[in-house]
Amino acid sequence: MTQPEPLSEGQVPDAVAAGSLGRRLVLATLGFCLLFTLASVGVRTYSAWQQNLQEMNAELALIDQVFQSTLSKAIWEMDGEALGTHLDSIVQTAPVSRVQLQIVRAGRAPEVLERRQAPRTEPGRVPQLQRSLTYEPYAGARETVGQLTLEGDERVLRARLFDQATGIVLTQVIQSLLLAGLIMWLFNRTVTLHVRKVAWHLAQLTPANLGRRLRLDRRTVRRDELSQLEAGVNALQEKLSSYLERQHQAELDLAAHRDRLAELVEARTAELRAANERLEDLSRSDPLTGLANRRAFDEIKDVEFRRATRLGQPLTVLMCDVDYFKRYNDTYGHALGDQCLRVVADTLRSVFSRAGEVVARLGGEEFVVLLPGSDAATARDTAERLQQRLSERAMRHAGSDIAPHVTLSIGLATFDPETMDHFDLLLHRADEALYQAKSQGRNRIAD
Repeated sequence: MTQPEPLSEGQVPDAVAAGSLGRRLVLATLGFCLLFTLASVGVRTYSAWQQNLQEMNAELALIDQVFQSTLSKAIWEMDGEALGTHLDSIVQTAPVSRVQLQIVRAGRAPEVLERRQAPRTEPGRVPQLQRSLTYEPYAGARETVGQLTLEGDERVLRARLFDQATGIVLTQVIQSLLLAGLIMWLFNRTVTLHVRKVAWHLAQLTPANLGRRLRLDRRTVRRDELSQLEAGVNALQEKLSSYLERQHQAELDLAAHRDRLAELVEARTAELRAANERLEDLSRSDPLTGLANRRAFDEIKDVEFRRATRLGQPLTVLMCDVDYFKRYNDTYGHALGDQCLRVVADTLRSVFSRAGEVVARLGGEEFVVLLPGSDAATARDTAERLQQRLSERAMRHAGSDIAPHVTLSIGLATFDPETMDHFDLLLHRADEALYQAKSQGRNRIAD
């Protein structure tokens, strides 16, 4: 390609002298850039608005996750001061304009608490999140205590959109001007055809055809910039092909190492999880019988007592004691005594297996059964079935004065809301009933 001869002083380039081609190209390029900028700004602004809506939805969901458990607990514990504090904290966060909490309580009309920091907006213009609040006082018991509504702040959305739209317009204008200048420069240098050839060649490149070399159809005896570009593209293809081969091998090696590491992490995680589960079970269960221990029973009893008080449901406690157990140990030894307690525990577990029923060992040969939702008649029937099933197992007890096999004395007590304001009174009543059963001759049920 020959270089153009320099213009002498006062000489006018042909394109300018003609006065039409260059001007039309400039006007067409600027017009295209203007239309492209307007369209791009519109599309990107709309996309930014949708993205802001999604981000606000995500922020509302995160706020819901942060405050859900604390709100549920405060509602369950009827802590009005904590509820007000939590609602004030929520409404002060940037994306929230309104928060509404509807408290659901049995036998009462829903109570609605609301906080707002911005004027009400039309429905549908801002994100709104509604969640039901539930509370789990213990494993397997989940209660719906209310509904939380979070409404986004339109002012925040508009402020974010304005900042993004300003950056979009500025970016698009700069890009359009640079594009127009590039087009004019390519036109003035008369290399458009060859650049398109290079672009087409590069667009057709895939990892499978990197060996195909670029060849420009040009007649030139000098090595100019386009020749260097041609050589550079070919050299780049060779390096890229070699790099892809090395990268592929490295990816295979990395995948193998990653899989091995994932297996190790998974194995260690499973071991840690199992150890934690075993530790938790040991801290809440009796090591001899596998039943709940005194600690686990104490955690559950107050929850069930409050629930029975709040909902007006029956609650019954059975205190069970193995008759003449000291004589059993003296007669057969402590090893068989432990085996006897395990058999009694297994019998209790088989009889009281409904959801919510809790069987615990309080210590020695004494067991307690918590029966939510069961009245005295139902509890007595179940206690009689317990004695019958234990009798069917026929564990020999030569030291007993009442039967040739192991028996149970059972004290029964039912929650009375008029006379009992805490669980210990109910437990004391059951203990008195157990003493009465023993004094009446054992192997019986007293209430």
